[in-house]
Amino acid sequence: MKCPFCNELKDRVVDSRESRDGLTIRRRRECLSCSRRFTSYEQIEDIPYMVVKSDGTREAFDRQKLLSGLHKACEKRPVPTQALQEVVDAVEQALHGKEEREMSTRDIGAMVMESLKALDQVAYVRFASVYRRFEDLDAFMEELNLLVRQRG
Repeated sequence: MKCPFCNELKDRVVDSRESRDGLTIRRRRECLSCSRRFTSYEQIEDIPYMVVKSDGTREAFDRQKLLSGLHKACEKRPVPTQALQEVVDAVEQALHGKEEREMSTRDIGAMVMESLKALDQVAYVRFASVYRRFEDLDAFMEELNLLVRQRG
């Protein structure tokens, strides 16, 4: 750490204390060149998880936004809130597992749709209709027919 008084890089830590919230460490340092003391603070770098949208733009992953979309798809359906939380948890775990800390909306949508298909087929179709942006009734009917064939 560079001394703010003489710009030398050699120092020793005299005292370290953790902040009350546990997110910051305060260190008292003594410069080995000029013997003056100074304080430094250490924090974990918080890099947000990013979602890559279909147009190539990126935005921070928003757990609440995903949960809100799931609640809309499951409105008036017998799907417990805990099950929706678990779907969001699974997406978040997948993000945590990625080294580059980002995931495409396509991958997130596929994960969510697979989970919803097992939970509630009506909620699945609702979510798919928004996620896949069905252009016409034929595309929508094709998805419904596929769902019916998989069931039978």
